[in-house]
Amino acid sequence: MAERNRTRDLLASPLGFAVHWGLPILFMLAVIGVSHPAKTLVWFAALVWMGGACFRNARRCGRRHCCWTGSFFLLMTLPVLAHGYGVVTLGAEGWKWLGLSTGIGIVVITAITERHGK
Repeated sequence: MAERNRTRDLLASPLGFAVHWGLPILFMLAVIGVSHPAKTLVWFAALVWMGGACFRNARRCGRRHCCWTGSFFLLMTLPVLAHGYGVVTLGAEGWKWLGLSTGIGIVVITAITERHGK
């Protein structure tokens, strides 16, 4: 059973990772120097894409962290939209802080949930 689930894990193949998480991250990095609304829309779409991929992966293979990271990616769309549309001001370095918060958050969530088993 565990082997069957491993083969269904989108993270098990480089292509699966690239399509579901690598490309969205690349797009987010590619628009760092771009202004709103393009940056906001790309970041929003990338976070929704990655969150959806996490939920899909959780359903396919049962990885616990996927439920948590999927929720976190979707939750991060809120400060991205709020900062992008000026509802919340995070300063000149706001996008950097959003990116760092997202990256660190995903690493911490994954480490904690994977540590406690699948």
